[in-house]
Amino acid sequence: MKKKILIRIGSLRHGGAEKVLVTFLKNLPKDKYEIDLLLNLHSGKYLTEVPDWVNVMYLNRGEMITTNRPKDLPKKAYRVVYQQLLKKYPKILYRRKLKKKQYDIEFAAIHGFRDEVLNSPLKSSKKLMWIHNDLTEVPGYTAEKMRRFFNYDKIMVISEKIQENFLSLAKNEEEKSKIVRIHNPLDTDEILKKAEIPALHYKFSKELPTFISVGTVFPQKGFDRLLKVHKRLLEENLLHHLLIIGDGYDFENIKKLKSELGIDSTSTMLGFTENPYPYFKKADFYILSSRYEGFPTVLFEAMTLKKNIIATDVSGVQEMLINGHLGLITENSEEGIYLGMKKALTHPETFLTYQNHLENYEMPFRLKKSVDKIMEILDNL
Repeated sequence: MKKKILIRIGSLRHGGAEKVLVTFLKNLPKDKYEIDLLLNLHSGKYLTEVPDWVNVMYLNRGEMITTNRPKDLPKKAYRVVYQQLLKKYPKILYRRKLKKKQYDIEFAAIHGFRDEVLNSPLKSSKKLMWIHNDLTEVPGYTAEKMRRFFNYDKIMVISEKIQENFLSLAKNEEEKSKIVRIHNPLDTDEILKKAEIPALHYKFSKELPTFISVGTVFPQKGFDRLLKVHKRLLEENLLHHLLIIGDGYDFENIKKLKSELGIDSTSTMLGFTENPYPYFKKADFYILSSRYEGFPTVLFEAMTLKKNIIATDVSGVQEMLINGHLGLITENSEEGIYLGMKKALTHPETFLTYQNHLENYEMPFRLKKSVDKIMEILDNL
C-alpha cells in the first residue's frame, strides 16, 4: 500500500529549498509513494524537473509579481486575498481543491507553511516539517513562535546550529526526539556537468578579478551590503567586477541602488538564469553576503566547483567551511564583507591554502544517503 503524501511549498522558483525538494523528488523510487505537490503559485524554474509521477497542484497560476506597477496590483491583491482565505478556512481547500482526499503524511517543505499544515482538517495524518533557515535570525520569530514547530511529528533541520536552537527549546525527551538532522540532497555530478556549458550572457574580464554571488534577490541575501562594499573598494582603487545572479521581489530596489551608487559599469545583475554554474566556474571568487541562512546550499555548489570562497558568519557556514579551513569566513556585517573582499584583492595568494584544502576535500553528504534518510523518516511516521 503506497503512502499518500501532501507536500506544501510556495512555488518552485530558484531558491535553495526549492532545488533541494525537487532533487529529493527526482531521486525517489516512483512506485513507493503517492505524492500530491501543492504550490501556492504554479511558477518557477524547477517545475519542469518535477518527475511526471508526482501530481502537481496549485492555488494560483502565473509568474511571481515582483513589481508594484498599477496594472499588476489587482492580480497581486487577488492572489494574496485568495491564499489568505484558504489559509484561514482550510476546510474549503481540502474539500474543493484536494477533493476530500485522505493523506498519511502532510509535509511542509519550508518553515513558512507551518500553520497551513498544522491547521489541516485531517487530524489522523502525520505532520512533517523541513526547516532550511536559522529562525533565530528571522525577524519576528520569538522562542514562543518557534515552540509551535513541536506540534509536528518530526522536524527535519539542515544544520547543526538549527538543531542546537531547537534542542535548547525542547522541554522533554519526546520533543528532542522529534528533531532530526538531514544533509541536503544535492547532485554534485549534475553541477559539474552543467558547469561545462559556455557562459554566454556575461563577458568576464581577463585583467580584473570577478566576484560572483548567486541567490534569490531579497533582503536576507545582503546584496545591498555587497554593492556598497563594491563601491567602497573601487573608491580605494581596488578594481574588480561584481556579478549577481538571481531574481526576487527586491530585484528592482537592488538594481536602483546599483545605479544610485554609480557602479553600473563594474557590477552586473544578470537576473534569473537557468544554469548559473558556468558563471560560478569562470568567476575568481564566490561571495556569500547573507544576513542569515540555515545551511546555504549555494556554498556546497561553490565548493563542488573548487571556488575561492568568502562568506559571512551565518548559520551553517562554520560547519560547511570547517571553521575557516575551506574558505574565508568574515564577520556578518558590511565591514566584514569589506575586509574579506579587500583581502582577496590585496592578498589573493592567501586563498591558495583554501584551494589546496578544497582539492583534497570529500563532500560530507551523498545524494543517495540523504534521500534514503528522508525516506526512512517517511516510512516510520
